[in-house]
Amino acid sequence: MSSVFYERFERHAHGEGLKGHSTHYCPGCGHGLIHKYLAQAIDELGVQDRTIAISPVGCSVFLYYYLDVGNTQAAHGRAPAVAIGHKVANPNAIVVAYQGDGDLAAIGLAEIMQACQMGLPMTFIFINNAVYGMTGGQMAPTTLLGMKTTTTPTGRTRITGEPLRMAEIVGEMDGPVYVERCATFDNKQRVRAQKAIKKALRLQVENKGLGFVEILSECPTHLKLTPSETEKWVKENMVPVFPLGVKKDLEAETEQWFDLGPPRFDAATVVDVVGAVSQAPARLGETFPSHIDAKDVAIKFAGAGGDGAQTIAMLTTRTAINEGFDSTHIPSYGPESRGGTSYADVHIATGEVLSPASPQPHILVAFNPPSLEKFGPDVQPGGIIIYDSSVIPDPPELDPSLRVVGIPCAQIAKDLGKVMVKNVVALGAMQAATNLFPRESFLATIRAALHDQCALLALNEEAFAWGGKAYEEATDGTGA
Repeated sequence: MSSVFYERFERHAHGEGLKGHSTHYCPGCGHGLIHKYLAQAIDELGVQDRTIAISPVGCSVFLYYYLDVGNTQAAHGRAPAVAIGHKVANPNAIVVAYQGDGDLAAIGLAEIMQACQMGLPMTFIFINNAVYGMTGGQMAPTTLLGMKTTTTPTGRTRITGEPLRMAEIVGEMDGPVYVERCATFDNKQRVRAQKAIKKALRLQVENKGLGFVEILSECPTHLKLTPSETEKWVKENMVPVFPLGVKKDLEAETEQWFDLGPPRFDAATVVDVVGAVSQAPARLGETFPSHIDAKDVAIKFAGAGGDGAQTIAMLTTRTAINEGFDSTHIPSYGPESRGGTSYADVHIATGEVLSPASPQPHILVAFNPPSLEKFGPDVQPGGIIIYDSSVIPDPPELDPSLRVVGIPCAQIAKDLGKVMVKNVVALGAMQAATNLFPRESFLATIRAALHDQCALLALNEEAFAWGGKAYEEATDGTGA
């Protein structure tokens, strides 16, 4: 057994006994052989310490229990996107994405097409067994016409489309250097599959380009056949639809071209790339806002598209970071560009933010009725809600422990001459209501954000100030 395999597979019986040396695949499944060929190629090319194997959702979901290489688990169909991330972040890595037909040719079709067209030196191993194996035997993009599955119990017909020939599709693209379809139904085809996997990997090691190997694999379980019967079925039924052989091979005319150099982490380079400054901003606050929460403050900004919730969420996050705290901002836009509700979750923590979502915020800023109705009941007892009373004249009944204050954000912004600054009015009101950070902390962030739009700076500063004044007026200067 190749040293690339773990000595014991901990997933099975804690690695003890015979089960600690066997995979989870069904008897007769082709995955085990293909794992072996991949491990041998990694070993023979001497790249075990550089290899990243990416396993998505599907029968190969537990690939990381078997190969002693770097491993990343990807969401269903997203292995190509993860592969690109690995390759550009560390060009010296040997990246192998291992995917099934339901994963690569269905939910991940957009990802594999774009990744192959890019043509970065990566290796894709595509297992085609003509069915969704792990999830119950449903029809896959590669299911043959007439083939019975749990979702085509009488057989696939033309109304569900023809099988996708991925090797031919990828072979017609500009990016790949090498594309081949192989099989595992007899020794001759297994040797070809073994050589194809090694070649696709070698072309990556040599920085020549992308290799794509499709392998017709047996699935005795869903075909309800014995392993030997399944091998015969693949040969007689799949090969006529998915012809074996090389679909593209440009190795002879391809030079080594991929050389991004090693990753660079020096501060000067990073600062230059992101347009940041090397000098830390001045901290204007004295402590963490522990009067809201001892360790982690959760905030939600919500409104219709165009209300500016995302913008003030980002301003709040940057202010928190400037004050020396870990902070995250996650947008959620929803389906509507206008109307409905979209929101942004912000966390500010003394240490590391452990979960960026804010399902139960301490603070809610709502710009329209759907947002207040949807998220108001979720605010933690004793929390604070700021809502735009110009748009929400009749707020719903909420927990009496909440401090709920209406601020005419849109009207104030309109009076200032530009309704789009209503979000900054709301930000000023939130600062006054929560004392999250000092006014000057937020203003410093606003000034930095508008450093190249000086004409808008005075207006935004005035909007922020009016938000604070409006809160004081709404609460008779008591803040309650």
